[in-house]
Amino acid sequence: MARFKLTIEYDGRPFVGWQRQENGMSVQQAIEDAIAVFVPEEKVTVTGSGRTDAGVHAYGQVAHFDTDRDIDTDEVQGAINYHVKAHPIAIVGVEKTDETFNARFSAEKRHYIYKICNRRAPLTFDKGLKWHVKTPLDEAAMHEAAQVLVGRHDFTTFRHAHCQAKDPVKTMDYLRVERVGGEVHLHAGARSFLHHQIRSITGTLKMVGEGKWSKADVQSALEARDRAALGFNAPPDGLYFLKVDYPA
Repeated sequence: MARFKLTIEYDGRPFVGWQRQENGMSVQQAIEDAIAVFVPEEKVTVTGSGRTDAGVHAYGQVAHFDTDRDIDTDEVQGAINYHVKAHPIAIVGVEKTDETFNARFSAEKRHYIYKICNRRAPLTFDKGLKWHVKTPLDEAAMHEAAQVLVGRHDFTTFRHAHCQAKDPVKTMDYLRVERVGGEVHLHAGARSFLHHQIRSITGTLKMVGEGKWSKADVQSALEARDRAALGFNAPPDGLYFLKVDYPA
């Protein structure tokens, strides 16, 4: 048996999310369906490093699958990309690994970026790929307030009401907010995240950038450990799964 590690890029707009669901096409299903065409004798399951919601994108999602078929990495990449071409998905890298590698459980840190287009004019090419915020944002104030959330905390306020994680306590390794031309980018890194955690943080920091909330308000929301204390939940449009760190 061979195990293959996939690095995957996708536009999340047409999908119900990463995970296979009954209510529509997922990224996982699209890739599994593509593999089934060239490995028809096996039922292959693709395991992702983490789930993304409907409308969330990826530059570097990582997944793995096993097969008994004798096939090399170039063939795997070419075959999946050919059979998945009806969807905005690309396999940008393939590596052969052993059974000790697991895309989900071997991950040491996951990295995300959230992109805000901060201008009055409407979006054209980037509609659905960035969050459009017309009000001028103070990215320095957003960055300063974001540091309240760095470290180990109970993030109950910043997770979805139906989040399935057993423990709301997570360690945020870093949160950075910066301006890149007409955009404001939020960078986040942690071993794992709660459902809607980054979107909830981004929406709340947007309120800081508008001058509606202060750093102290973010602190109070965190300490409340109550979803009702959340400032705002950002849409999925601007969120990208950037990359995953694994042991060397």
